[in-house]
Amino acid sequence: MLSQVNADGSTESGSLIDETVRQGARWMLAAALELEANHCIAELAAETDEAVRRLVVRNGHHRSRTVTTAAGPVKVTASRVNDKRVDAATGERMLFSNVLPPGCRKSPKVGEVLPLLHLHGLSSGDFVPALEQFPGSAAGLSPATVTRLTKQWSDDHTVFQQRDLTEFVYVYVWADGLRPKIRLGQAHSCVLVLMGVRLDGTKELIALAEGLRESTASWADLLGDCRRRGMRDSELVVGDGAVGLWKALADVFLAARHQRCWLQKARNIANALPKSAQPGATKAMQEIYNAEYRTHAERAIEAFAKTYGAKWLKAAAEITEDREGLPAFYDFPAEHWIHLRTTNPIESTFSTVKLRTKVTRGAGSPAAALAMVFKLVESARARRRAVAEAHLVALVRAGARLTNGVLAERQEQAA
Repeated sequence: MLSQVNADGSTESGSLIDETVRQGARWMLAAALELEANHCIAELAAETDEAVRRLVVRNGHHRSRTVTTAAGPVKVTASRVNDKRVDAATGERMLFSNVLPPGCRKSPKVGEVLPLLHLHGLSSGDFVPALEQFPGSAAGLSPATVTRLTKQWSDDHTVFQQRDLTEFVYVYVWADGLRPKIRLGQAHSCVLVLMGVRLDGTKELIALAEGLRESTASWADLLGDCRRRGMRDSELVVGDGAVGLWKALADVFLAARHQRCWLQKARNIANALPKSAQPGATKAMQEIYNAEYRTHAERAIEAFAKTYGAKWLKAAAEITEDREGLPAFYDFPAEHWIHLRTTNPIESTFSTVKLRTKVTRGAGSPAAALAMVFKLVESARARRRAVAEAHLVALVRAGARLTNGVLAERQEQAA
C-alpha cells in the first residue's frame, strides 16, 4: 500500500517512520497468521471424526479488525480455521492460534502497560489526550477500560492478605500507620502496614489493611490475622508512639521486643521545645542513638533529662518514659542499628504512594484505594535494599550472644 508523503516527511496518518513501522508490522503479522494456519492444517490433517471428515479445515477469512500493539494500531485479516477438536479434560473447543487469540483487540504488553501507567500517576481520564498519538488511536484508552484492567489489583491484594505465613520467619518487623490522601472507608481511616526482614536479610511486605486511627482494635485485628495465618513472634518490632500498636502487640506477640522510632520521637521532642532549644536537643538526642555502647546511651538519656527536665518537662518525658524502648536496638548486631532505629523502611516505601495519590486525590472506592496502595508498595520491592551484613539475621534468630552489638565469638577471636 502506497502513502502520499508531504513536503515535511509526514503522511495522512502521521510521520513516515511511524507509518513504515505499522506497515511492516501489518505485513509480518499477516505472514505469521498465514504460516500458522497452513502449519496447523497440515499437521492436523490426519485427525478425523467418525465419518472420516477432517476436524481442522480452512474456511476463508475473518472480517478485518484493528489490534492495538506496541507499534500502534494494526489492521489484521486472519484466516478462518474451523477447528472442531474438543479438549478431553475440559470438554471445551480447542484453539489453534497462539499468535492472535479469538476476540483479541489489544496485545498483552499494551494491556500490562496501561494499568502501570495509571498506577504511577496517569489519571484514567487523561489516557486519551496523553496517549492517543502514541499508539495512533484512542481505542481501548477509555476510563472504563483502564478501570477494568486495574480490577486485578483488588484480586491480588485479597490473595496476598490470605496467604499462608507459616513458612516465613520475620526476625525484625516494622509497623506503622500512614494516611495517604485516598478515599478509605471511614473519615479517620489510615493504612496499617507491617514489613519484615526474612532470614536471608531481604525486606518484605507482610500485611496491609485499613484501620481506624491506629486504634488498639484495628492493630489487634491485623496482628491477630497474621498470627492465625501462621506468623511467628519476631525478635524486635519497630514502631512509633501509637499506643494502640503496643497494646495489641502485648496481647498477640508476647515474645517480641519493642523499639520506638527515633525519627518520630525527634519530631515530638522538637514540638515540645522552643526553636532556640531545638538545636541543642537534637545534638543531645544524637548522643543517645549514635552512642557506641548501650551504657553510653543510658548515660546520655540521664544527661538529656537533667538538661531539659527542669524547663521543658514534656520534652524530657518523651525520652525518660521510653527508657526501655528507645535503646533496645543496641542489643542487636551493630551492622543492623541503622535499620532498627526508625520506621524508615515503611516511610521511604510510602513516599511513592504519597506522590501518586496527589494526582487523583482518590481511587473510586475504599477497596480500589487499598488495592492501589498495595500495588504501589509491591512495585517498590525491587528498590528495597537488604539489611547490611544479612548473614547476621539468621544468627540473631538462632539466639547468638551479643555484647555491645558485636558477636561474642568475634570478641574472643579479637582477644
